[in-house]
Amino acid sequence: MSPLLHFVYNTKNFEPINSPNIVGTAMINNGIGGSSPQEQLSLLKDMTQGFDAPTHQEYESRIARACVLMKENNIDAVYLNAGTNLSYFTGTHWYASERMVGAYLTNEGELTYIAPWFEESTLTEFMMIKAPVATWHEHESPTQLFVSLMMKLNAKNVAIDEATAFFIVDGINLAAKAQDYSLTLVNSKPVTAGCRMAKSATEIALMQQAKNMTMEVHKAAARILKPGISTTEVNAFINQAHKAVGAKGSSFCIVLFGEATAYPHGVKNPQILKEGDMVLIDTGCLLHGYNSDITRTFVFGQATDKQRKTWLDEKNAQIAGFNAAVIGQPCENVDIAARGYLEKQGYGPDYQVPGLPHRTGHGCGLDIHEWPYLVKGDMTPLATGMCFSNEPMLCLYGEFGVRLEDHFYMTDNGPKWFTEPAHSIDDPFGYNA
Repeated sequence: MSPLLHFVYNTKNFEPINSPNIVGTAMINNGIGGSSPQEQLSLLKDMTQGFDAPTHQEYESRIARACVLMKENNIDAVYLNAGTNLSYFTGTHWYASERMVGAYLTNEGELTYIAPWFEESTLTEFMMIKAPVATWHEHESPTQLFVSLMMKLNAKNVAIDEATAFFIVDGINLAAKAQDYSLTLVNSKPVTAGCRMAKSATEIALMQQAKNMTMEVHKAAARILKPGISTTEVNAFINQAHKAVGAKGSSFCIVLFGEATAYPHGVKNPQILKEGDMVLIDTGCLLHGYNSDITRTFVFGQATDKQRKTWLDEKNAQIAGFNAAVIGQPCENVDIAARGYLEKQGYGPDYQVPGLPHRTGHGCGLDIHEWPYLVKGDMTPLATGMCFSNEPMLCLYGEFGVRLEDHFYMTDNGPKWFTEPAHSIDDPFGYNA
């Protein structure tokens, strides 16, 4: 065995401080390898107890805030399609399909659901915020019904949930034209994003616990690694591990070995792990609809000098982005700082590879990717309660990639990590910190 460098970081100046740490290719005391899926699953426990969904009162406060924003933006009503916007404002969980299901909210706070007649009883059971249901039969037009309802309200400027399928928007426009009703459809983003970008204390607590759950799953997944294991096997284990900590399973999972780690969202075929491979695991789960999303990258076996330097460059870029997150400053500053650091190390420039080919981060909440974004051009001022991923991935096509992804949220005093960043390439979970 030969000594490897164990890095501790100065988070302002990005300078590694070297200290000796002895590890072997089989991974001793650093949490990589050495266990079985059965053993690790037996050690995981339900972590969801005591973490309840938002209360009825919180949903009412969200609706009240939406009404304020509608009036500020001269919007008479907003249509909330089945999905996360409907869930956010009403607590009613329903998935979008080929049938129009949703609700409209007026700027005076009047809420009405829209659904097929045969779904009314089921929809009512799912409601957190109770309200009347306007129904339609299968041979009838739900968009014509919607326009008729808007006409009764004399609603002229109607905001449409930005996730609404085109067939619904097109149907509304055609129905308005057929009824000779002057209806202007606008993007609901000022209302939906205006409410959802800044998370409440309840939302942050749920996201924190979801991330705590996924972090335990990450640790367990690293411990089951061995030469010859496939990415498919690890993916299946992670799904079971998420169930063991109380989730319904993984909300998504990407497991990559070797060269495949160079490609942000993976490759077509599974890989088999061998000594010296870079390992990238990106996964998450849901807790009452709120997402976790964490990526860890490390080497199975001895890291090469290039793997070690690239990992450190990624780590330092992540810290550069975090330190650039300042209340009142634009979101783009985080991306500019992370990308600027990488360019100084010889990557890029801009989105070129070897380097960072995508944005530094995204908002997160009920949707795994939501506004605002940590990317050049997003001038949204950073505000208390905003939550982001921080993942300035380094891609070396044909060789390997490194993505370290943690999330942070903005406080009155600046950014705060949900999960502490990876410790080092040799000891990613900090067992020997």
